[in-house]
Amino acid sequence: MTRTSDPQRDPTAPSQDWLALESEIIQCRRCPRLVSWREEVAARKVARFRDHTYWGRPIPGFGDPRARLWVIGLAPAAHGGNRTGRVFTGDPSGDWVFRALHRAGFANQPTSTHRQDGLQLRDCYISAVVRCAPPENRPTLTETKTCLGYLAQELNGLAQVRVILTLGHFAFQHTLALLDPPKPRPKFAHNQVTALAEGRYLLTSYHPSQRNTATKLLTEPMFDAVFEQVRRLLAQGES
Repeated sequence: MTRTSDPQRDPTAPSQDWLALESEIIQCRRCPRLVSWREEVAARKVARFRDHTYWGRPIPGFGDPRARLWVIGLAPAAHGGNRTGRVFTGDPSGDWVFRALHRAGFANQPTSTHRQDGLQLRDCYISAVVRCAPPENRPTLTETKTCLGYLAQELNGLAQVRVILTLGHFAFQHTLALLDPPKPRPKFAHNQVTALAEGRYLLTSYHPSQRNTATKLLTEPMFDAVFEQVRRLLAQGES
């Protein structure tokens, strides 16, 4: 993906190439099972959101295209991103993510409820490996591989990224497939740092799913420690 330079342009605004990628993602219909499911959920809804108009389409990434931090999750939630049209927005996992980003200075507010709620990310971009809500939150391998092309395009376009934070084992293993990791191949562990080429780092965290947070596998202090690690890694690049 090429990037243009314009001194009069907002440096945080997406380029035309970036907007084209977002449009391509939103219009994607490559996976019949996911298309059917996301649209069925959007039409059927749930009682607590019966007055909402669901997005019901694939979810592009969100944030600063010049970011140094890139956060990658699994897929949109059926009644979260699939409803709101923004990654990690409108579901309990997203509540954890944006509270932590706000505490760490990467977001201007700790909540994310809908696309026009005023949320702005600072030096941070967020994506998901799979862009459509999958049944039971379990995309197939074929569906995942189909979506990885979008993640690869974002990797190419996010030229200033220095820390890639993957949330959960699924995001870790599939993001790793796009990178050139050192040998032996790193294994998933919470708050683990792997040095990559070109001064980049891969950082891993447990996913802030309701199962992980309810069982205390992941606590807010543990999650905050991950973003403290992000800050340390970014500071190394500044020295």
